[in-house]
Amino acid sequence: MHVIDSMPLSRRAFLRRAGHLATAGAATPLGLNLAAMGEAAAFTATDYKALVCVFLYGGNDHANTVVAYDEPSWQRYRSIRQAGPGPAGLAVDRATLAGTRLAPTTPLAGGLEYALHPQMGGLAGLFDAGRAAVLLNVGPLVQPTTRAGYFSADRERYPLPPQLMSHNDQQSVWQAQKPEGAALGWGGRIGDLALSNNGQSLFTCISASGNAVFLNGQDAIQYQVGREGAVDVKALTEGAHGMRGNPNQAAVAERLRAMLTEARGHVLENEYNRITRRAVEAEVVLRGALGGVAVNTPFPEGNSLAAELRIVARLIAARGTLGSKRQVFMVSLGGFDHHDRLVEEQPGLLRKVSEAITAFHQATVELGVASQVTTFTASDFGRALASNGNGTDHGWGGHHLIVGGAVRGKAFYGTPPPLSVGETDAPEDQGHIGQGRLIPTTSVDQYAATLARWFGVTDAETSGLLPNLSRFGSAAYPVDLGFMT
Repeated sequence: MHVIDSMPLSRRAFLRRAGHLATAGAATPLGLNLAAMGEAAAFTATDYKALVCVFLYGGNDHANTVVAYDEPSWQRYRSIRQAGPGPAGLAVDRATLAGTRLAPTTPLAGGLEYALHPQMGGLAGLFDAGRAAVLLNVGPLVQPTTRAGYFSADRERYPLPPQLMSHNDQQSVWQAQKPEGAALGWGGRIGDLALSNNGQSLFTCISASGNAVFLNGQDAIQYQVGREGAVDVKALTEGAHGMRGNPNQAAVAERLRAMLTEARGHVLENEYNRITRRAVEAEVVLRGALGGVAVNTPFPEGNSLAAELRIVARLIAARGTLGSKRQVFMVSLGGFDHHDRLVEEQPGLLRKVSEAITAFHQATVELGVASQVTTFTASDFGRALASNGNGTDHGWGGHHLIVGGAVRGKAFYGTPPPLSVGETDAPEDQGHIGQGRLIPTTSVDQYAATLARWFGVTDAETSGLLPNLSRFGSAAYPVDLGFMT
């Protein structure tokens, strides 16, 4: 039995909760067109640009995604990961990596080489074509951090991100710089700055994968879509529950529509109906816009990430009808928490990631916006380099990919991490906190700032939306990582 709290609601509490419901998608947005407000506008866009975050929930094992390939490095990697099923333990067999070996335009120092997982041939092809880049060892940082700083008891001098290695908290820190419970994400705050560029600003920040703090802005509302497009209010299209096929279905649906959207004399009833009315209007606008576009690029079937990226491609195709010049999207794929069955389960997930992003990039080529759409990956955290016998445990830093026509591709950015799990004072052991859990050498703030600058956000505004960015900016920790043209 469910107990309903019947505590009376004040008008302020009602409105606040109604606002929170806006993240539920087309059913309850607060407004269809806020562009006239223009309070947060940072710039005037004359072209179209979109950022697409691909979040890999669970903490992707980066070392089996971007794999050490040169012979000495692979041997060290294999020796560390030798525990586990198969002759190479958890390590990816080097013989299978030749087809996904990454040959950057400028080779890495010391003869270092990497390959993508053998199931990521599509992304390896984009790298070779100069349309993808790899960012090495990135993760949340409050300030540049060393092993000594991590183990210091002086947190005032050596601050760390909150709740390291906690799934929910680190997902939130990646997306919003704060642990679980954060209200605003950096994607949404970028959206705040772009609102006035869009004819219908409700469609500035769009999620195809459910609620995520990444897209919550101060003024920008996270609008959610399904894999086929607008999410309708079924009672208004089908009538009351159980009415399907009933000859009175249309009449009942129309009456419900009137009840839920008409003006009311009571202030709370009227506010609720106003919100619902705008939700219905948004659904109609989006459904009409999507009905007028086509994306012919094939996307792989049975791939949930591909289905989410397909609707993003359709939304981009409808940008003219929607009056959109700046948009931020979020899609996701789960299942990456591989404490066990890493070699059995991760390859299939990485294949889905590669096939989905490759198809999406091809769709942007078809639409003529490949240089105006940038896709990037993120995850809770990287994982330990050490094997636990059948998988790997939670870590900190990890590797990620950036894809798009504006990416300075066929290149690595960031700092190659050590292949070490030792607990000594040797230099190679200073880059991790034990078991090969990497201390990031690039911060999420730097990652986000580079993307935001390309999007059109000014330097001053970038510093404002990324609170830790002021702690970076040295030659070793540049604010702009250089991977965007």
